[in-house]
Amino acid sequence: MESTVFDILVYVFDHYMFEELPVSAERADIARDLETAGFGGDNVERALDWLADLANERERPGLDVNERAFRLYADQELGRLDQACRGLLLSLERGGILSPTQREIVIERLLALDNEELDLEQVKWVVLMVLSCQPGEEAACERMEEMVYELPGLIPH
Repeated sequence: MESTVFDILVYVFDHYMFEELPVSAERADIARDLETAGFGGDNVERALDWLADLANERERPGLDVNERAFRLYADQELGRLDQACRGLLLSLERGGILSPTQREIVIERLLALDNEELDLEQVKWVVLMVLSCQPGEEAACERMEEMVYELPGLIPH
């Protein structure tokens, strides 16, 4: 069975933890490492494209952090993010883990996955990946790590 883009992203995150990825690592080197680990095919390239797009998000200007943002979901988003996923994103934003700008990055990255329907675990992982690439978000990233690795049912209040 061929691995999904999501499977490859989780593997890369678990093995490289983005900030530990050597600066000199080239895309071809990472692709070779993934092939050695048993991943192959077009999904490796899609996953590397996904990661490159995520890295480009570091430069996105943020919304005013003190401003409350109300989010209306488009039909395409509603079709892929069920009520539980949207509720988790809202809880993370209200709990101070995600800013409105980061929420938008998470939604974009989720929709860029090859999965028709997304689940809570995938949302948690993508939030963790997004936060890990955002400068100055160590505390929020640590809270998400707890949710992903240790306490799967934990939702911030």
